Amino acid sequence: MSANNSSTLKMPQGKFRAYLGLGLSATGILILLAMPTLISQYYVYLLATVFTTALLATSLNLVLGYGGLLHLHHGVFYGVGAYTVAIIMTKTSWPFAVAVVLGPLVAALIALVIGWFCVRLRGLYFGMLTLALGQLVWAIIYRWNALTNGDNGIHAIPVPEFLTSVNSVYYTTLIILCLSLVILYLISKSPFGLTLLATRDNPMRSESLGIHVRRHRLTAFVIAGFFAGLAGVLFVLVERSVAPSLLSWNKSAEILIMCLMGGLTVFMGPTLGAVILVFLSMFVGLYTEYWLLVLGVLLLILVLFLPQGILGYFIKSNDKKGGV
Repeated sequence: MSANNSSTLKMPQGKFRAYLGLGLSATGILILLAMPTLISQYYVYLLATVFTTALLATSLNLVLGYGGLLHLHHGVFYGVGAYTVAIIMTKTSWPFAVAVVLGPLVAALIALVIGWFCVRLRGLYFGMLTLALGQLVWAIIYRWNALTNGDNGIHAIPVPEFLTSVNSVYYTTLIILCLSLVILYLISKSPFGLTLLATRDNPMRSESLGIHVRRHRLTAFVIAGFFAGLAGVLFVLVERSVAPSLLSWNKSAEILIMCLMGGLTVFMGPTLGAVILVFLSMFVGLYTEYWLLVLGVLLLILVLFLPQGILGYFIKSNDKKGGV
């Protein structure tokens, strides 16, 4: 066979990457399904925490990476989803299923209200307004003692009996994470997702083509808030307690760094960033209490040496070499 004929039989680079990604994803899921039988209960709990955080970071990336919006307080929707479940389960007689449904919906509603104001601004002004309004929600949670117990938080949140073991929580969070990632991936590759990318790269040209930029950004903001609220529901399953720190700016900064660490332009980048940051915070906490200082150094390194993130760096390097 000639060289020309053999070159025509090569699989296109994009298709090869897609099949490779599917193969690696399937292998990873099989390994994760077997994990509870291979590791201790503590690490099973830690992986459940990683799943929750990965969903939270990926939801932010829809706004930050694909929408190009500097969202500085995404953790507020995480906390709202968690507090909704906690309040319903401790102060009402409603079933757990209702709490699970309402958690993401209330978070999406708060995202709609905040986003309605924020999408009228751009750049740093957008980010500062999200920060200010997010801090306002945090202050309400922190001060409304009759409903939220204030800075004491809500503890011993009841959950169904089948979700009381570490393994059941692990598999529940894993399944919800996988389904959510599939949905978010399909959204990112849909006409809406591609249009969102266009509004990120050139909002003025998008408007001239008849695209309603604000509407697309608001829709992305609400979708991201919904999945952040869903991550908050998973947090309640894992921890059985909530506190105002879930809505703090420090938490939002960690989520932002996860996205930057993995790569804003790569769909699985935030998931990688969540894995690294959760395990790193655990090990750093064993030796020092200055986790925020370590976090600041990490952010500095990312900005200076890996602005495209870890996965973004490797993909860019392979593209330069002509590899797959």
